[in-house]
Amino acid sequence: MAEAVRAAVIGGSGFYEMDGLSDVETLNADTPFGPTSDAITTGTLDGQRVAFLPRHGLGHRLLPAEIPARANIWALKQLGVEFIVSVSAVGSLREEIEPLHLVVPDQLIDRTRGRASTFFGEGLVAHVAFADPFCSHLRGVVGGAAEETAPTVHNGGTYVVIEGPAFSTRAESNLYRTWGADIIGMTALPEAKLAREAEICFAVLACSTDYDCWHDGHKDVTAEMIVANLLRNVDVSRRAVRLALQRLPETRECACKDALKDALVTSLDIVPAATKQRLGPIIGRYAGQAVSG
Repeated sequence: MAEAVRAAVIGGSGFYEMDGLSDVETLNADTPFGPTSDAITTGTLDGQRVAFLPRHGLGHRLLPAEIPARANIWALKQLGVEFIVSVSAVGSLREEIEPLHLVVPDQLIDRTRGRASTFFGEGLVAHVAFADPFCSHLRGVVGGAAEETAPTVHNGGTYVVIEGPAFSTRAESNLYRTWGADIIGMTALPEAKLAREAEICFAVLACSTDYDCWHDGHKDVTAEMIVANLLRNVDVSRRAVRLALQRLPETRECACKDALKDALVTSLDIVPAATKQRLGPIIGRYAGQAVSG
């Protein structure tokens, strides 16, 4: 029997692969939600099997709104993944979060539009708790690893997720600052929501690359600026992620693992068979129970 893949890394701009993998396999997953962003690479890293998925596809082919997040999370869940570390480039909305700093956020603001952000529907209703959108336990592991590998890490902060692909206007950037947002990006949602529905622990390691467009003393953000600064930080990010993966707990004690326990509203005995089949990896542990709200 193949060794379980408990952990996965979803890499963003400039973070397209993981070094140090052995016994590498490439999986082309086709899911009920279509193909994943690219092939999933699995391999052994420091004695454990891990998976890696480039969020935008190799060569950065997918816009943020084109990322097949449901397919990505579904496929990782089917592999047995319990932990996802998401690596993302972000803009800073705070003077003290300088380019090349790392941030491990603890809150989200959703400014996306029209992205498919749930596995549910078509006869099955579920409402997961999302007050704390990132796993606090995994955040602690990622934050601790980052602090040992990077010069400056900001542990905590609010990440505002915009639709893109254009960057924000100056008025929007300043508005988000008044909301208390600390960093800005385009990809943490719907990943975080879908991971919660899939009962997967999820945390973001965000790499600050610019000051968006609010800061009078710095140039406005450009794609070239983001990629250049992220590439400068990629080795630090890889070391942080690798160290975090070494420190994952043997057993999960967080609430993420039971996120659907009190979230499924529809009695499963009236859910259409096609819906139950499509969501097999997501609701499998509850499939024998009639859960009512």
